[in-house]
Amino acid sequence: MALHQVLWARNADLAQACLDSSFVRGLADGSLATDSFRRYVAQDAFFLSAFFSAYALAAARTADRIEVARRLHALMQGVLEELELHRAYAERLDIDLEAVTPNAAAKGYTDFLARTAWNAKAGEILAAMTPCMRLYAWLGRRLSAGDHAGNPYRDWIETYASPDFEGLAAELERLLDDLAADMPERAAEVYAEAMRHELAFFETFTE
Repeated sequence: MALHQVLWARNADLAQACLDSSFVRGLADGSLATDSFRRYVAQDAFFLSAFFSAYALAAARTADRIEVARRLHALMQGVLEELELHRAYAERLDIDLEAVTPNAAAKGYTDFLARTAWNAKAGEILAAMTPCMRLYAWLGRRLSAGDHAGNPYRDWIETYASPDFEGLAAELERLLDDLAADMPERAAEVYAEAMRHELAFFETFTE
């Protein structure tokens, strides 16, 4: 198996725990309280800004490989588009994204990303970032399998279930396979830590 497949399989229990979290179950059936979703949008927008910065630092680490840097810049555009979705949510839900104070889970996750991005090689940075993309694509597909036509969180489900988002996740995995090929053990450690942060982040929004 490719490195990204091995790492995802090793962390299948954490992915399932995310799917089983009350937050994701609430998104799936539309029962999630609006206030919980408001808090999620604010915290996730804060996280995405850090995620964008991590891409930028990974691109800087690969300046000698122009094609890799170009692909990373394309992935950065995907983050900007995701932030636009959050801005639309924020306008609808009256959230001031410029005044967000990160909660402990978001701060822990973004500190982990920043520490990795500033101090590690590109392969390790991507190992810290890939779980987010693959997990959301996986969750989107799982949630979209049901009837969500009347779900108030339909936009969220369809965004992460879309072929476009799957393409971004798959592209990041291809880059991970390339850039972390010489550090599989370290990549595994970082990937697992990121997955633990994902679960902790979702658990913050339980009622």
